[in-house]
Amino acid sequence: MQLPQYFLADLPDRAAVTPAVVTEACLSLKSNRRQFLRERNTDSMVAAIAAVAEDWLDPDNPFRRLALAEGPSALGFSRETLSAGLDAFFRTLTAENLRALLTQDLGNNQRLERLSPAEGETYPRQLAFAQGPPLVAHITAGRLPNPVLTSMVHGLLLRSAQFVKCATGTALLPRLFAHSLREVEAKLGACLEIAEWPGACHDLTDALIAQADCVTAMGSDETIAAIRRRVPWNTRFLGYGHRVSVGYVAVEAMSAFTLPKVVAACAQDVIAWDQLGCLSPHAIYVETGNRQTPHRFAELLAAELDRLEGICPRGRLSLDEAASIAARRGFYEIRAAHSGDTALWRSEGSTAWTVVYENDPRFHPSCLNRFVYVKAVAGVEQALEGLDSLRGQVSTVGLSASGLTEQRLAQRFAAWGVTRICPLGRMQEPPLTWRHDGRPSLADLVTWTDWEPGGRG
Repeated sequence: MQLPQYFLADLPDRAAVTPAVVTEACLSLKSNRRQFLRERNTDSMVAAIAAVAEDWLDPDNPFRRLALAEGPSALGFSRETLSAGLDAFFRTLTAENLRALLTQDLGNNQRLERLSPAEGETYPRQLAFAQGPPLVAHITAGRLPNPVLTSMVHGLLLRSAQFVKCATGTALLPRLFAHSLREVEAKLGACLEIAEWPGACHDLTDALIAQADCVTAMGSDETIAAIRRRVPWNTRFLGYGHRVSVGYVAVEAMSAFTLPKVVAACAQDVIAWDQLGCLSPHAIYVETGNRQTPHRFAELLAAELDRLEGICPRGRLSLDEAASIAARRGFYEIRAAHSGDTALWRSEGSTAWTVVYENDPRFHPSCLNRFVYVKAVAGVEQALEGLDSLRGQVSTVGLSASGLTEQRLAQRFAAWGVTRICPLGRMQEPPLTWRHDGRPSLADLVTWTDWEPGGRG
């Protein structure tokens, strides 16, 4: 399949992208939005997005086939990892889920069309109307496509034109998604632009920011701070910086019957997107007090990762990434040889996966790419003590517990500051209604008008 050159990222000569070209593209996007997007009703927009998502779940969809053919070399994920990740993402984009997101964030999914009360109010004292920004600039980071595609879906729901600036070498899946939208409805594609350039090209980024009504940015805390300084005070800015995630296994989930299922769920979280997302677990905290020990959990997890490597292999690494894993392994091999509180399991002849067991709750960031810690703890307070230096930076806890214990642990993690708690095995599959970093996805982007009708007492 040969993609037509609809977007800047389609151009073979990236040098053709200049500040003047970026400015002209933004002006065209704003004009197209006024003609094709601003007056779209919510139901038709939901139907269009859901139809595209359904197409992507079809193995014969040409855009999906191209993603799986070119994605491994372009993005560094194996074909199997890409396929599983795309399935997990596009399964969430149903009409029902899209409407649920609109209702959750806006109170009524008609508020993008007219002044409306909150859903369920019979005698409203206040009606509200929400408008998305005319032009949203998304400045992305990293190889994972899901955060970028999610941002694009949010912009479409709000009838905003969007310019997606991808990190160098990562535009493939946003491009394909944009082309698939254009295939279903050309007018939607006309309200999108996809481009990529290095972060050091400040003249291009400044040209984009100058035209945007809202800027979203992803990346390290340092990157977010640098972009924020370039955004005018009266332009809305939403930054998503560094976050980490962990798993937690309660002692009751460590029975001989349940343990294999818990280990299998944990392994799925580790292999999803090769553990590179902010929702991927760096460490799994496992409670002591059962005959099935945290050490045994680590041993079984290693065996499961080894099995899954034959089914869904990890993607290729750079020399620096491979060297980082080798160095980290060497450190723990020496420690394990001198202490019973540490153990290490590793893939033979490759850096495909690594499991480190420690009888120490202190958090150490993983070097990722399927390198995970298993840490023994007496209970949740000891785990939180080990995580204390990361308070405010823990995105997700994958939890394996049940009944009142699950409720108690979830409440404790929530009170401590974790913004998402989910079952172990679903860490990299957040629902569409997930509040990223504890903030509403759509409501953060819109501008509200409130009307208090007269004559109502």
